[in-house]
Amino acid sequence: MTNSLVPPTGPQRTLALAQLTNSVGDGAYYVTSALYFTHVVGLTPARVGLGLTLAWAVGSLVGVPLGRLADRRGPRGTAVLLALATGLAVTSFLVVRGFVPFVIAACAYASAQSGLAAARQALLAGLVSAGERTGLLAHLQSTLNAGLAVGAGLGGLALRAGTRSAYLGVFALDAVSFLVYAGLLVRLPSVRGVQMRKTGGPGVLRDRPYVVVTLLNTVLLLRMPLLSLGLPLWIAAGAPPTPFRQWGRTDAPTWLVSALFVLNTGAVMVFQVRTARGITGLASATRAVRRSGWIMLAACAVFAVSAGASPWVAVGALVVGAVLQVAAEMGQSAGSWQLSFDLAPADRVGEYQGFFGTGVTVARTMGPLVLTSLLLEWGTPGWLLLGGATVVASYAMGPAARRAAGAGREADEDAGDAGGVNRRPSLVS
Repeated sequence: MTNSLVPPTGPQRTLALAQLTNSVGDGAYYVTSALYFTHVVGLTPARVGLGLTLAWAVGSLVGVPLGRLADRRGPRGTAVLLALATGLAVTSFLVVRGFVPFVIAACAYASAQSGLAAARQALLAGLVSAGERTGLLAHLQSTLNAGLAVGAGLGGLALRAGTRSAYLGVFALDAVSFLVYAGLLVRLPSVRGVQMRKTGGPGVLRDRPYVVVTLLNTVLLLRMPLLSLGLPLWIAAGAPPTPFRQWGRTDAPTWLVSALFVLNTGAVMVFQVRTARGITGLASATRAVRRSGWIMLAACAVFAVSAGASPWVAVGALVVGAVLQVAAEMGQSAGSWQLSFDLAPADRVGEYQGFFGTGVTVARTMGPLVLTSLLLEWGTPGWLLLGGATVVASYAMGPAARRAAGAGREADEDAGDAGGVNRRPSLVS
């Protein structure tokens, strides 16, 4: 793996450029969409939340069949079509006026996004050797954060203007970014579809070891809303005193919310590639996940210290906790990328990535409820429970991955008798 933050020339750099272009539009969309739907479309916050929850529930269901389509028909063409479909869905937001049209457009957006993520992973697997995938994904994650930061700045300008035209301009920018993204994907080499083996059932759902790995990864991903929701509420909003928690909030300044977000984004941009460098197989991936669990537990313990402390002690604890949290995030991300690819059959990468990606959707849906319940209602015990659950899930990942790898070798033997394809490597790095 290269030391550079820029991936090598060829397909890897084209994928990174496509990621950068698209993430700029997405960053602008993320920071303005909620206010656009409430101020311009005229929906209540509760209806916006309900509509998006329904949309991502639908998206999580269609991710697997769309990933299967990418496997069969070819991931590049499928990804291009889904990128165009996503851009069209974003464009439809410009004209929706009402709850039902909003839900329909949001379902189309979430479905196309879920399918695009699965097809993109299948395309990456077809263009890059197994040993280079985690490294490339680290590059793409760094690029994603850079683009989101630029896009968030552009979105901030729209928020400052506060006009309908400014909001419409942001959505148009995001739609165009998907068009450019599709154009860049067309420049990549074509990856042929594969003849898929008949599984005699609902595909990936029959692979119970892989399902367990996905569920454990979902538990680890529950920390995703921490920066956007958990910590901001912990720092500023507070909660009524409970038998577990006698204080209402920390004494840290509210501007720290933005500072911690910048810290996280910058750290991922600079260090994600370096963090992923030593992960080359299943064994190193499970070690990285296990190590990240302990780091996350330490982060949770430090975050808990910030409650009831003096302002500067609280600031120091929150900054140290944020450093530990982003270190855990980068290790867990790199390890899970390796596991998600190495434990998937070679002829069903898109389908399996579509299913593995549902963990992100579930974490985004359930994470806010889990975090607000644990952190705001339970306080310090809630932080420790969150960290403890992370450690348990990270340690369980090793046996689950070994079982999944063993199931893959048995499937290889059966497939070999029938002229099938190779499935998974053994748990050796």
